[in-house]
Amino acid sequence: MERRGLIIVHTGDGKGKTTAALGLAIRAFGAGLKVLILQFIKGQRRSGELEALNALGIEIRQLGLGFITQDNFDEQRQSARTALELARGEILSGTWDLIVLDEVNYAVKFGLLNAADVLGLIKIRPPQMHLVFTGRDALAELIDAADLVTEMKLIKHPFQKGIAAQAGIEF
Repeated sequence: MERRGLIIVHTGDGKGKTTAALGLAIRAFGAGLKVLILQFIKGQRRSGELEALNALGIEIRQLGLGFITQDNFDEQRQSARTALELARGEILSGTWDLIVLDEVNYAVKFGLLNAADVLGLIKIRPPQMHLVFTGRDALAELIDAADLVTEMKLIKHPFQKGIAAQAGIEF
């Protein structure tokens, strides 16, 4: 069976966009696909998913600087541009079967990247490569271009009750 690469989008205001993408990455890895995860906003921070993916041998690169603030906006923009160029190179390399572009939608939403550059990644990918885009507020053009779109909807979150982020759940 010839593989046809899919464009997959996980968006919405609910929790689980990255988690769903990482689950998909694990499934693909288990099926013998070569998987790369590029995180556009998350910085060098230890997390449960990072430890588990490293233990499995799935490559994940944290390319961001963490939370976006007024004070670090220019650095964040440069970091996102560098991540975009890295993503472009990895897509063109032909090394990978599936690439997750984690939180790339946030990078566009906050003006770190422009929409045309991110949408351009779809145009340059090999036809058998799967691309996964995560983050809130996915562009309408990205949703239109996608083969699979899932919107996570926030119903209830522990933070609303003042419960702090829990290891193994949020990170």
